[in-house]
Amino acid sequence: MLGALLLCQTSKNQIKVDLVNENFTELRGEIAGPPDTPYEGGRYQLEIKIPETYPFNPPKVRFITKIWHPNISSVTGAICLDILKDQWAAAMTLRTVLLSLQALLAAAEPDDPQDAVVANQYKQNPEMFKQTARLWSHVYAGAPISSPDYTRKIDKLCAMGFEKNAVIAALSSKSWDVETATELLLSN
Repeated sequence: MLGALLLCQTSKNQIKVDLVNENFTELRGEIAGPPDTPYEGGRYQLEIKIPETYPFNPPKVRFITKIWHPNISSVTGAICLDILKDQWAAAMTLRTVLLSLQALLAAAEPDDPQDAVVANQYKQNPEMFKQTARLWSHVYAGAPISSPDYTRKIDKLCAMGFEKNAVIAALSSKSWDVETATELLLSN
């Protein structure tokens, strides 16, 4: 089983899986953001829990790295992907899961969202969505590209004493409007 679990280290697609505390039921995955997406250049950490019924039931996977994507919760990292639910087949591997997650980053499904706020922005304002996703990739996943305008807005609210992660979440969910983001931060 170990061979099947860990046989997904590959530099071509930039995915990998490691054991956590030598426990075969708890793994840490990592995927690279796909090229030509707002996630390019980022490294995304995943929590992978292997059930005792694997491979007949899918692994439980969530993003540890914060990400702005319609099919991934910006708060919990929960993922909406059919192969992690009802479309799982025992022949699938962790490599299949990680490659499918990379493909999901490249081709979101906004009509089947995990995060309604993100999906709404994706559909209503695609350019703002891309800029927001790029900024989150820069801040949380180490991607090199970011928006100077968005960074200034973050710095402005942080200078007012708000915590950076809360500022980013508020600005992202309020279409980068400083006034409404400030109201949201003050109401919490």
